[in-house]
Amino acid sequence: MNATLKTIPTEKSKMILKILMDAVAETLEKKRRLGQYAVMWDGKKPVQKGADAPTPKD
Repeated sequence: MNATLKTIPTEKSKMILKILMDAVAETLEKKRRLGQYAVMWDGKKPVQKGADAPTPKD
């Protein structure tokens, strides 16, 4: 998915984005502390990151 920003975001939009980013960062940190893996998007496909992440099957 490629998005192109054509307008300046409002202050409310900036606040919402910051809240969402903080929530994601907090959740990823919690998963890291608990030793859980996380599934993220690398731009092309989902990838699993973390110590206990299952090995990918090619």
